[in-house]
Amino acid sequence: MSVNPMAYEAQFFGFTPQTCMLRVYIAFQDYLFEMMLVVERVILKKLEGFPDSKISPFQIRKSTEKFLLFMKERFDHLFSKMEQMLLQLVLNIPKNVLLPEDKVHEQYPYSKEQFQTLQGEIDQLQKQYKVEVSAGQALLAELEEQKMVQAELEKTLQWFDGLETICREHGTSNLKESFAFLTQTSKKLQDILKEVEKKNKRLQKSKLDVV
Repeated sequence: MSVNPMAYEAQFFGFTPQTCMLRVYIAFQDYLFEMMLVVERVILKKLEGFPDSKISPFQIRKSTEKFLLFMKERFDHLFSKMEQMLLQLVLNIPKNVLLPEDKVHEQYPYSKEQFQTLQGEIDQLQKQYKVEVSAGQALLAELEEQKMVQAELEKTLQWFDGLETICREHGTSNLKESFAFLTQTSKKLQDILKEVEKKNKRLQKSKLDVV
């Protein structure tokens, strides 16, 4: 069998020429084996009419196998020649023939160097695309962070709005005055807390003295 891959022929036919020849070879070989079995059965049937014959079925089988081997050797020799002729003259696409789907290569021919340059440009574009995708993902992450910051700012503004409302209720409308009011209130609360702690300590001390 031929070792030439014949890839272009496979593209056209949809199968490799070697595969076609192998199937033809197997079909012929199977037919040869079947014919030899038929011949053997005919000979055995003919011998039934000669009961005094000294030829045994075993001898007939040996002769059949020997003849089959002889025919197979001749068949292989002839098939090799037929295969060579078919692969060269029938299943072969000439070098100067282009398939319809490959006409674009004739219109836009590229040398090996040009193809390598084009491949390099494609690789560069792929790298740039990956960089742009990464940058886009970073921008999306930053946008999400900005949304979170904006939400916190809106909460702070709402807190200031609430603070302003409370201050107005207590007669202070200026923001500076509002902070001063909160500071005073906080100081008062701290003083009250300290006073409560002192009283608590006195009470605990009094309980210990009673005990």
